[in-house]
Amino acid sequence: MSRGGLIAALPMYDRPESRSATDALWVAIRDQLRTAGIAAPEGLSHDGDLWAEWQSPDLLLSQTCGLPFRSRLHRQVALVATPDYGLPGCAAGQYNSVIAMRAGDPRRASAQWRDLRLAYNDPLSQSGWAAAVDAVAQRGGGFAECLQTGGHAASARAVTEGRADICFIDAQSWRLMRRDDPVIAALAEVGRTPPTPGLPLITAPGRDVIALRTAVGAAIAALSESRRAQLGLNGLVVLPEAAYLAQPIPAPPPIGRV
Repeated sequence: MSRGGLIAALPMYDRPESRSATDALWVAIRDQLRTAGIAAPEGLSHDGDLWAEWQSPDLLLSQTCGLPFRSRLHRQVALVATPDYGLPGCAAGQYNSVIAMRAGDPRRASAQWRDLRLAYNDPLSQSGWAAAVDAVAQRGGGFAECLQTGGHAASARAVTEGRADICFIDAQSWRLMRRDDPVIAALAEVGRTPPTPGLPLITAPGRDVIALRTAVGAAIAALSESRRAQLGLNGLVVLPEAAYLAQPIPAPPPIGRV
C-alpha cells in the first residue's frame, strides 16, 4: 500500500500466522515517521514484486536478504539497519541456517551428501543456497541434485514428501515454522551453519536513513511483549555495509525445479 507513491514492505518473515504482528509493527513505524514529519504509507505491501519494490525510487522501507544486497542491490539502495531476532549461537543482528533432513534419514555426514538431493528456495538466498554452498566447501562433499522450490516452507515440504533429502532453512524461518507449520514435524535438525549478517532493512538512496533507523528502533521498543514474541524480534542493530560485502557470492545452482 502507498501514500503519495511510497512503498513499505516487511516481506522476509511475513507469514500468515504472524501477519497481524507484522502489520502492528508497521503501524508503529509509520506513526513514528509521521510524528517526525516524514510521509509514510498507511499499510504494508504484502504481495508486491520484491525486486521492483527494492529498486524503486519510491521505496521507503523494506527488508531484503544478504545475498541480494551484496550481489545486486548495495549500489541501488541505502542500508538502514538489521533486525535482531536473538537466534541461538548468533551475535546480535546475525543469523544462520538450520540443516534439515527427514527424521529417520541416517545420511547425516557431509561425505554422504553426494547422494542427497538438495531442496533450496532461491539462487539468491543466503540461507537457502549460499549457506549450502559454503557448507559443502567447508565440509567437503556435494549434492546429487539441486532442486529449486521457491520458498523455505516449500523446501521443507519437498524433503518431508521425499522429493528431496536435505535443505538449509533460515534459522528464524525454522523457528517460526516449528511454531506454526506442521510440515516441520517430520524433519530433524542435523546441524547449523556459521552465522552471517542478518536480513537488512533498506530504503531508496537519498532518504533519511537516520530518521528511518530511529523510527524502526522506537517502534520495536514500543511493541507489546506478545507482538514481539510473535515476530521473534529483539531489537535493531547497525551493521556496516562492509560486513555484508565481505561474504562470498556463490556460483549459481544448476537449473531445476521441484
